[in-house]
Amino acid sequence: MAKTFNKLTRPNMRKLTSGETLTEQGIRFERTAEGDGIFTVNIMVNGQRIHRVVGRESDGTTRTQAEAFIAQIRTDAKHDRLSLPKGRKIALSFRDAAAKYLHKLELEGGRDLKMKKARLERHLVPFFGNTPLSKITGFDIERYKKQRHQEPSLRGGDRVSKRTKEVGILPCAQSSQAKPGTINRELAVLSHLFNKALEWGWIQCQPAKIKRYKEGDGRIHYLTVEQVAKLIEAAKASNNPQLYPFIVTALGTTMRLSEVLAIRRENIDVEKLRIWIPQAKAGRREQPITAHLARFLAGYVAALQPGTPWLFPSPAAKSGHTVDIRKPFIKAVIAAGLDPNNVVRHTLRHTGITHLVQAGIDLPTVKRISGHKTLAMVERYAHQNGQHIQEAMEKFEQRMMIA
Repeated sequence: MAKTFNKLTRPNMRKLTSGETLTEQGIRFERTAEGDGIFTVNIMVNGQRIHRVVGRESDGTTRTQAEAFIAQIRTDAKHDRLSLPKGRKIALSFRDAAAKYLHKLELEGGRDLKMKKARLERHLVPFFGNTPLSKITGFDIERYKKQRHQEPSLRGGDRVSKRTKEVGILPCAQSSQAKPGTINRELAVLSHLFNKALEWGWIQCQPAKIKRYKEGDGRIHYLTVEQVAKLIEAAKASNNPQLYPFIVTALGTTMRLSEVLAIRRENIDVEKLRIWIPQAKAGRREQPITAHLARFLAGYVAALQPGTPWLFPSPAAKSGHTVDIRKPFIKAVIAAGLDPNNVVRHTLRHTGITHLVQAGIDLPTVKRISGHKTLAMVERYAHQNGQHIQEAMEKFEQRMMIA
């Protein structure tokens, strides 16, 4: 029987002003300061409090989806196979666990779903297959690491072959082994799946301890000021009208590729010098921008076709916005006299963060700008060039005058 809502109706939700909320039957709707609406649910299931953010109105989330989310939680609780009496438990295979894991993460609004799905489907599920989740051992994981280390890296190999085909450059090597960092990202997904399976009651304890590879010296490739200037000039000459705005925005914000391409026009506040990122890797956040970039974006947005909600629109894309700008970026890199095997789109983020550090900006502030989760992740950038450290020591010497 369909539920009847008296308070949480569309007319009432439209009337809400900033900070006001409506709550009914476990669903809460809040109007934010930006004018967006956020749906959350807060219910009791099997004596356990479930409190989740379902989504934002600007992303297409509706009350109906919030109702479906609640119904799914209650259905899972009622029919969960792992809650059967002891003698009738059905072993959950890794393949089935992976599918349920992705489904529940999507309902919960989990982060980085695209890459989690890719790593599971390309590597983890083909290896572990129908092995019961609770029966995976440390030996199994070591075998997985060995196999992945010996086989070519699909992502790296694909990228090289496409570059060769598109821009006519000869790769240094046609295939490369999966690097420790690549395998560690896959092991991180496996570890997260184990943790969530334990939280959701699918297993009684962690199946195995996961030992990750020790990664290299942590050196990060970035562009010098002169190289940045050459790349920007090459982007201006590109026949792709989105390339130059993309590079300028990525360098000026240190935002990730997916974050930049998914910017909505309504989320740019040129007055407050902010860009709202609703689905960042480390959680939703506000991205500070410079006054210069704000002026540039204001002019760029004004020149876009009226009615498009995206900063980088692509009518042919399922999402409505550009999701990849690799081909024109590679051409611009080559035109700038740079190596496309070293300078990739993520290099723009590395470059921006490295120059923030070298400019003497304190690391907590850099963390706030870059959107990293921890200071430890930012500290890697402090060792890319010792010049700013030496300048700090010279200032220290002048102040202390220690003979």
